[in-house]
Amino acid sequence: MNIIKHSLAVLGLIAAPAFAASQVSISIDASKPGPVINKNVYGQFAEHLGTGVYNGLWVGTKSDIPNTRGWRNDVVGALKALHVPLVRWPGGCFADTYHWRDGVGPQDKRPSNVNGGSVEEINAVGTHEFFDLIDMLGADAYINGNVGTGSVQEMADWVEYMTSDGGSPLARLRARNGHEKPFKVAYFGIGNELWGCGGNLKPDYYANLYSNYEAFLRAPEKSRPKMIASGGSGFDTAWTDVLSKELKGRTVGISVHQYTIAGATWDTKGKDLGFKEGEWISTLANTLKMDQLIKDHAAVLDKHDPEKKIGLMIDEWGTWYDDAGARSALFQQNSLRDALVAALNFHIFHDHAERVPMTTIAQMVNVLQAMILTDKEKMILTPTYYTFQMYVPFQDARSLPLAIKDNTSYTLGATTIPGVSASAALARDGKVYLALVNTDPRNAVDVAVDVAGAKVNAAAGKVLTSAAMDAHNTFQNPQVIKPAAISARAAGGKLSIKVPAKAVMVVALEK
Repeated sequence: MNIIKHSLAVLGLIAAPAFAASQVSISIDASKPGPVINKNVYGQFAEHLGTGVYNGLWVGTKSDIPNTRGWRNDVVGALKALHVPLVRWPGGCFADTYHWRDGVGPQDKRPSNVNGGSVEEINAVGTHEFFDLIDMLGADAYINGNVGTGSVQEMADWVEYMTSDGGSPLARLRARNGHEKPFKVAYFGIGNELWGCGGNLKPDYYANLYSNYEAFLRAPEKSRPKMIASGGSGFDTAWTDVLSKELKGRTVGISVHQYTIAGATWDTKGKDLGFKEGEWISTLANTLKMDQLIKDHAAVLDKHDPEKKIGLMIDEWGTWYDDAGARSALFQQNSLRDALVAALNFHIFHDHAERVPMTTIAQMVNVLQAMILTDKEKMILTPTYYTFQMYVPFQDARSLPLAIKDNTSYTLGATTIPGVSASAALARDGKVYLALVNTDPRNAVDVAVDVAGAKVNAAAGKVLTSAAMDAHNTFQNPQVIKPAAISARAAGGKLSIKVPAKAVMVVALEK
C-alpha cells in the first residue's frame, strides 16, 4: 500500500487553514500496469442473520413494499448501482446449520426451524430465491456448504441439484421446482470457520475432510464450481500452511476472516457512534493491520504455491462494534469512519492483487458494516455504500505503480498511522484513477500528482467527508453524508489536489 501521510490544506467545500500547507507528491507510472484488481475484491456477503436477509433484502411477494419475486426493489436497485460482482450465501456460521432441502419446493410447505439456537428460520429464501437475487444483480454466486451438521452426501446432492443437467433425478426435481436449466455456481465453499462455529476442528483433520468432500462434489464440466477451503482466523497461518500443502483438484482459494474493532479486545469492541478521537485512530490503526495479515499468509502460500494458483479469499471483513441494544442481531450504525475503513482495505487489497482475488465484506444489509439499512418501508444508504460506489472503476482495473515523496503522519497519544493512503489503477474505460484517504480528522493535505509519460491537466471525481467523525445517515435524515463532486486543474504544469481532513476521494486524471 502506498501511503502519504497527513496534515494540511483543504479541498473543495472546506476552507483552507491560515498556515501554509506542506505538499505531498505522488508519482504514477501508467506505462507499467501491474496485476488486475479482480472485481471480486468488491464482493458482498448476505447471511441469514438478524434482518440481513428477511425484511432487509427479502419481504416476500405479498408485501406492500414494492418487490420483484420477493426481493425489495429499492434495495436491489441500490445494489445494482454498486455493480456487485459476487454474493456469498447462506453464511457464515449459518451455513454449517443450513440444510438445503428445507429451502426448496413450495414455500408454504417448507419447514421452519431454529437459526443459531434462538431465531426462527422460515426458509422462505432458499436456493431458487437466492439465484433470483443473483440474476437481478447480474452477480456471481458463492455458495457455502454445510460441513458442521451436514454430510458428504447432502453437500454432493446440493451441488448436483444446482449444476446437473436434465438426466439427473435431482435436476428433474429442480425443474419441477421451477428452474429447468442448471444454476451458475461460480464458487463453492466447503464449510465455514471450521476452527470455531463450524465444528471446532483442527486443520489436519479438516484437510482430510475437505479432500473427501471435494472428491464427491461432482458437476458437469461446463457448470463446475471453483472450490474454496475454509481457512483460519486473522493472523493464524496454521490453517493456510496445512491446507496449501494438501489441497488438490479444483481448489482456487483458502478463506481468512479478519474484523476491525475500535477497542483492545473482543469484550470491548468500541462504539459505533459517539466515539472520541481515540477510537477513531485505534479503529483505523487496527484495520491497517490487514496489510501485515495478508503478507503473513502470502508468505506461507508462496512456499507451497509459488505459481499463485491458490488465492487468499478474505470472505469476511469489516467493522464490528459493541452491541448497543439494537433492533436486530449485529445491527450497527455506519459512519464516516466506516467509509475510511473500507477504503483503506481496498488499497491494501489492490496492493496484493496477485494473492487476493476475492473478498466479501460483512455484510450487505442491516448487519455489521452494511451497505444499506432498512426499517420497514424505509431505506438508507450508508457511508460504506458510497465508498463502494466511488471505487467501481477499480473493478478489473490494472494496478499502477505509485511512489510517494514527503509523507506525513497522523499521531494521537502513543498511536501513529499514515495520514493518507493512495492507490492508482488503469481502468477498463482507459482512464487513470487515483484514490486517496486522509485519515487525519483535523487537517487537510495538498497532494501534487505526476503521471510518468503523460501530461495531466485536470482531475474530477467524488469526495466523501463531513464535519463530524461519526457523521451518518438516519431514517429521519437520510442524506446527512453523501459524496460531493470535486475537480482540480493544473497550474504551471502541475496538478495539485486538496484533500479534506477525514476524507475518501476517487478522481479520474484527465489529459
